[in-house]
Amino acid sequence: MRVGLLTMALLVVGACSSPDLPADGLGTIVEVVDGDTVVVDLAGHRETVRLLGIDTPETVHPDRSVECFGPQASARLRLLLVPGSGVLVTRDVEPRDRYGRLLAYLERLSDGLQVNMALVERGYAATLHIDPNDALRQELAAAESRARAAGLGLWAACGGPHEPLA
Repeated sequence: MRVGLLTMALLVVGACSSPDLPADGLGTIVEVVDGDTVVVDLAGHRETVRLLGIDTPETVHPDRSVECFGPQASARLRLLLVPGSGVLVTRDVEPRDRYGRLLAYLERLSDGLQVNMALVERGYAATLHIDPNDALRQELAAAESRARAAGLGLWAACGGPHEPLA
């Protein structure tokens, strides 16, 4: 319920954002790029979307080698968001990153799964807080603490994010 209310609040905030951006709303997954980046069709416009509040080990970064648990994180996101699936795309305060990617939280339409949160809860992603985007900061941090304590995913396999692939 709390995340649902937050989603509605973020939609209102997002609707007041820059007019040259596609509005928050319904999208269709075109492609999963890696564990925290997807391509979404928003009203006929393809957008590369970087999932907000999380960071997964690298698999396609031009300046880094593949990191421990990166392939697993990418595979998990591919299972969660298959091409053609519908998502609710919700921005926070800062709409884009330095690479021009749309920054957003994604909710799977088929069942309401909050994708960013699901990746952190199962240890496929660590939290990444970059001001001013902090709508889910506390919830994501709590989920990361639980995943660490339970030794899930990258916390068991690698000891944390950004370790080289052995």
